[in-house]
Amino acid sequence: MEHRFETVAGLRGHALVGGSGPPVVLVHGLAVSSRYFVPLARRLVRRHTVLAPDLPGYGRSATPRRPLGIVELADALCEWLDALGITSALFVGNSLGCQIAVDLAVRAPQRVRRLVLVGPSMDPSAPTLWAQWRGLVRDGIHEPVGLHVAELRDYLRMGPRRILATARAALADEFGAKLEHVRQPALVIRGERDQIVSQAWAERVAAALPAGRLRVVRRSPHATHWAAAGQVARLIEEFA
Repeated sequence: MEHRFETVAGLRGHALVGGSGPPVVLVHGLAVSSRYFVPLARRLVRRHTVLAPDLPGYGRSATPRRPLGIVELADALCEWLDALGITSALFVGNSLGCQIAVDLAVRAPQRVRRLVLVGPSMDPSAPTLWAQWRGLVRDGIHEPVGLHVAELRDYLRMGPRRILATARAALADEFGAKLEHVRQPALVIRGERDQIVSQAWAERVAAALPAGRLRVVRRSPHATHWAAAGQVARLIEEFA
């Protein structure tokens, strides 16, 4: 994977890019960055062109004056596609990244060939920031140490004010209402030990998608794409 810098949303944007073959775009979650997808990207790059961007305000990308909402982040993602000459791709989102990918799939369906939603937020059984935080803490017990190191760097980079503002925007996003408008084939993946996304919510998301299906990765946490990268890569390749 190589580092790539382009102007996205009027700012200097960073992405990890590599491989050849059918394009796959990896969309990170709240406060984290392309680092969050490195174990999965290393497996997918063997057969695919992989793009793992840091959205504006995340990772190595420049920070806008104010935190961007779901629609604005989806628009920035579309600019990344234009910058790399990608007309359409398979999108893999995790957590908040699922909301961004679904928004893009509904508003610009020609850009999204298929969708993979890993641990889609925001579970309505945890409708407040405090409830979401409790789930994050409980889930952290099951996450690999290497992931905590990567997350800490990104959390410090983004800062608590922007994290909270983006979390509020994510809770306000009408994610559930958008699902019925997604016409692309979609795969929902949940880690069996995910403390942020319940099995009931994952099932609801898959059922609401007109062409959705659900797979559960055993003994895996919220970031199952990191903890069980090999299994998730196989599920994605089978689905693709």
